Amino acid sequence: NVNLKILLFNNRIYGLTKGQYSPTSELGKITKSTPMGSLDAPFNPVSLALGAEATFVARTIDSDRKHLTETLRQAADHPGTALIEIYQNCNIFNDGAFDTLKDHEQAQEAVIRLEHGQPIRFGTNNHKGVTRDPATGDLHIIEVTPENEHTVLTHDAHAPSPTTAFALSRLADPHTLHHTPIGVLRSTNRPVYDTQMADQLDRAIEQHGKGDLTHLLTGNDTWTVTG
Repeated sequence: NVNLKILLFNNRIYGLTKGQYSPTSELGKITKSTPMGSLDAPFNPVSLALGAEATFVARTIDSDRKHLTETLRQAADHPGTALIEIYQNCNIFNDGAFDTLKDHEQAQEAVIRLEHGQPIRFGTNNHKGVTRDPATGDLHIIEVTPENEHTVLTHDAHAPSPTTAFALSRLADPHTLHHTPIGVLRSTNRPVYDTQMADQLDRAIEQHGKGDLTHLLTGNDTWTVTG
């Protein structure tokens, strides 16, 4: 949890090296390095960060300026490590990779906008929602009706456990990107490494005074090697 902000630009291709498939390319991707299609299942950076207990994890889209700006602002204000995955189009080597999420009509059914404290609903007129299977704990997409509306989850970005955030990160279809959550999946507080280290150094100086570099270099843990 070092005080570091990571902006991960994901265009699902290695664009800077002229179009080879990347760890986030979809299965079967035809590229210069995979002429018969990629055999690797795509990597999910958000899932990895959540699995590593990251305290701030979010996803946004480069062309949605308002959402991008707000997500970056929250990341900048967060104490500790923040990872933001930014879906970014590569119009030379992988143009249109995120059209499903950028086209207004398609995005209505494909994008799940997460807001802390709000029900996780999406689609035209919010007719779809995310619910949890009571038997398995898995998350599912449902057509919301008056009878099942009470089962729709409310997003809690500040939950101590990353379990639900991780499940949300796995909702998106890795090939079509349908049901892709964007927004802050997790934002929790934990002691920041930098601050704790500075406190340790201050306590050491108070208790023992400033260190002696010469003594450190010539102490008992050094040896003189002779031929």
